[in-house]
Amino acid sequence: MPTHATSEDRPRKRRPYAPRVPIEQRREQLLDAALAVIVSDGYDRISVDAVAKRADVARSVVYGAYDNLDTLLTALLDRQQARAFDRLLATLPDSAGSPDPAAFAAETVRRMSAMLHQDPDTWRLILSPPGNMPAVVRDRIEADRERFRHLVEAWLTRLPADRDAPPLDPRVLAHALVACAEHFGRLALTAPGTFDPAHLTDQVELILGTLWPRTR
Repeated sequence: MPTHATSEDRPRKRRPYAPRVPIEQRREQLLDAALAVIVSDGYDRISVDAVAKRADVARSVVYGAYDNLDTLLTALLDRQQARAFDRLLATLPDSAGSPDPAAFAAETVRRMSAMLHQDPDTWRLILSPPGNMPAVVRDRIEADRERFRHLVEAWLTRLPADRDAPPLDPRVLAHALVACAEHFGRLALTAPGTFDPAHLTDQVELILGTLWPRTR
């Protein structure tokens, strides 16, 4: 008579085997996997299971490196935002060497366009719509956004005040400029080709040149 295999007889599906590697190397692997999940599937799909699957390891490996998903996401932001913020600061030309605000801003836009092109995944992580972001991610990104707004505001306060018009409020203008930069950065990542970077740069120079005409 034919015998039927019981559940104990059937071979069990093996869980992914993760070779032992140094903990720092493992953490970097898991951060890379988490970034890949967010870039390809969005924040809605990020989970310990998704990270484990992308890294081809068991859930226990993820928990051996990070206490929970929030800890992992915080570490990912630590890594990516340190890189991003350093690069963002590097996009700002030396304002002391550029007394023309419009030319200064145009050069900044040119450098930001190159920065987005060089590391699009990091900026997708930061510029994604906030609606589906975990709170730990949203809070960290807003903190860095505020830091950058303060830098822009400080730059605006140093601009020439001899305009034939009412004085501009650096705080209000800083919010407007950063919001515009984020909007066009998001477009560059999600709908490349919508605006030509060179044309956008020319428009920035034209608009700010109207606010701060060159002095002869």
